Amino acid sequence: MAEAALDAVRSALRGFPAAARDLSVPLAVPYLDEPPTPLCFYRDWVCPNRPCIIRNALRHWPALQKWSFPYLRSVVGSTEVSVAVTPDGYADAVRGDRFVMPAERRLPLHYVLDVLEGQARHPGVLYVQKQCSNLLTELPQLLSDVESHVPWASEALGKMPDAVNFWLGEAAAVTSLHKDHYENLYCVISGEKHFLLHPPSDRPFIPYELYTPATYQLTEEGTFRMVDEEATEKVPWIPLDPLAPDLTRYPSYSQVQALHCTVRAGEVLYLPALWFHHVQQSHGCIAVNFWYDMEYDLKYSYFHLVDSLTKAAGLN
Repeated sequence: MAEAALDAVRSALRGFPAAARDLSVPLAVPYLDEPPTPLCFYRDWVCPNRPCIIRNALRHWPALQKWSFPYLRSVVGSTEVSVAVTPDGYADAVRGDRFVMPAERRLPLHYVLDVLEGQARHPGVLYVQKQCSNLLTELPQLLSDVESHVPWASEALGKMPDAVNFWLGEAAAVTSLHKDHYENLYCVISGEKHFLLHPPSDRPFIPYELYTPATYQLTEEGTFRMVDEEATEKVPWIPLDPLAPDLTRYPSYSQVQALHCTVRAGEVLYLPALWFHHVQQSHGCIAVNFWYDMEYDLKYSYFHLVDSLTKAAGLN
């Protein structure tokens, strides 16, 4: 009897992603030609937890015309920023039996720009991606070129952003597949960002495993070694590379279909909370994103129910 009940739960979970996709997941990420009103944004996108790309939302930002490498050199070139450094471009990612975080270096921004332009060399792959409101804390000189929040999103969500982050890096810098508990407004200033997306309803087919946390350490010789964190608690993370999935090891991933979108200069991606995303970029892409804390409502509770049942049923 218990085994039959468990099989029924597994069957329901396996059918859930397709049912959700048929009802509410778009075949492609829709485009809006102008920013929505707060009411439309909340009603049409936040409540149904659907992504969209908004054009013409940044036309009034001076950054769109000003943020070239020469401009950044002249205004903030001497400013030291936190830079993630990895041997292969993957920060916060599974490597072997470890969940590995990047080495962190404090470097003048002009040096990062020199590396991006091939005028200087540095071991590994550089990515300015400190996700703790680094635009406000490390590069306040640039704040007059952007807005401190997205007004129509702030009004719709009834709050100001928790963080405003600045992103700049090499084409080799990749963000591994993961999800966040934030409503994300991702604004590309120059270059392109390439997103691979899965809705939260795909969770039964997205594998998680537990990993010992470690951090890359850059040696004086310019090589990298992994150093285990002192904390003994393991980190749950997605081991799968969605660009080249190991379907022998994770066959259930073949049952889901990712959405792909490219966000270009002047465009804003609304990435709803709990959507899984994997990110690549053009070389030297510059972006700013706004994180608004999600509402921990029934939607959040339903996701955690699906997550708990997926684990209990042993689907991954």
